[in-house]
Amino acid sequence: MTETMIRPAGAADADRLTELIQASGAYRGAYFAMIDGYRVTPDYLARHEVRMAVDGADDHLLGFYALIREPAELDLMFVADRAQGLGIGRQLIADMLDRARAAGIAAVKVVSHPPAERFYLRMGAERTGTRPPQPRTPWEQPELRFTV
Repeated sequence: MTETMIRPAGAADADRLTELIQASGAYRGAYFAMIDGYRVTPDYLARHEVRMAVDGADDHLLGFYALIREPAELDLMFVADRAQGLGIGRQLIADMLDRARAAGIAAVKVVSHPPAERFYLRMGAERTGTRPPQPRTPWEQPELRFTV
């Protein structure tokens, strides 16, 4: 793999982002309900800041995040299974915080996939509470906040 680049996602990337979500090993078993049938659409990409990490040599998708600006929330964050442990998540979080800071955002909320909580804490987020079970997520989810 060559240098990782982080760039904006466009409408043409919607299917690639959806495929990455659907292939995520972190959402197998009990957590599959969170992503079952989920699609990233061109409309979603037009409404939110979505940035993707790609291999600079071949534009292979390594991961992405979606930042909702009002109210500020990290809505989606996925790293491809084959790119786990390579620092892609760390790069995406750093980029998200830089983009939030540039937009004048003071804090970014995260409602975490339970197994990802440790990652967000290592990246500097603080635990702020727990979201109660929802129809698609029948378990509690950690709520966290990044101070920008």
